[in-house]
Amino acid sequence: MAIAKAERLMNLALCLLGTRRPLSKRELRESIEAYLEAGSDDSFNRMFERDKDDLRELGLVIETVENLDGEVGYLARRDSNRLPPITLDAEEAAALGLAAKVWQQARLAGAASGALQKLRAAGLPEDVDPYGAHGALEPRIPVHEAAFEPLMLACRDRRPVVFDYRKANAAQPGQRHVEPWALECWRGHWYLAGWDRDRGAERVFRLSRITGKVRSRSGRFTVPVPDVVTVRETVASWAGETADRSARIRLRSDAGYPLRAKATAVRELGDGWDELEIPYGHGLDAWLVEFGPDVVVLDPAELRADVVDRLRAVAKG
Repeated sequence: MAIAKAERLMNLALCLLGTRRPLSKRELRESIEAYLEAGSDDSFNRMFERDKDDLRELGLVIETVENLDGEVGYLARRDSNRLPPITLDAEEAAALGLAAKVWQQARLAGAASGALQKLRAAGLPEDVDPYGAHGALEPRIPVHEAAFEPLMLACRDRRPVVFDYRKANAAQPGQRHVEPWALECWRGHWYLAGWDRDRGAERVFRLSRITGKVRSRSGRFTVPVPDVVTVRETVASWAGETADRSARIRLRSDAGYPLRAKATAVRELGDGWDELEIPYGHGLDAWLVEFGPDVVVLDPAELRADVVDRLRAVAKG
């Protein structure tokens, strides 16, 4: 069975690499013997989707193209699947090993290990152990949201997605049609930056507020993907990292240590409360809500009102 699957994957890869135009599922099925032997259309579709995902996991860049008639085709351009020779010195290998260790507790652990094996085959120095370097450091990025993996793949493959999203001040989720650009982690939370087709503007979505499944859609992106630095700046702004003014809050003495780290001034009030002055930017209201009854906003008034609205929405369920 393993040999048959390997042969099927090889034949599919050769078909996709050897064509100058996108091939439809029907054409691929007629070209590969194993697909012709599939018992039904459903059986073939499941087999093809698994094979396509397996090839992508192996590093093959497969493009999905929709023609004027709405038929979806597939191809793997040679220029997109050709890599220059890879040479790494000890410091570069150590950096990659440290980065790979970040994912050892996530679902990307297998992919990270596979990537390092490919780098080893491509010229990683034999005397360098990527996992052994800097062994005293054990970085971890928590990935608990079910939406992370499908969104990560959609960002990689440049595929539009649809998902239900519940805003912090909304009782019910609403559907979003998004062209995903990148995933970024801020303050231990994952955010998706992308183009919201319904609103015609860039938006940032917190993964923990995505409900249900993330569904992929065919077709190409309608707007260019910004530079990665620009995307990070966008996430930073929406996550409250960019501040142009200050806010005053009351905070319980034994709580809110992340807020204390951001504070520009702290004054003890007594009775178990402190007064903090913190930077105020977009997204601060959503962050303050997370601390519940341990935080009371003093000013500005609009921030206090936003926090109260969010708390009322949470109370309504």
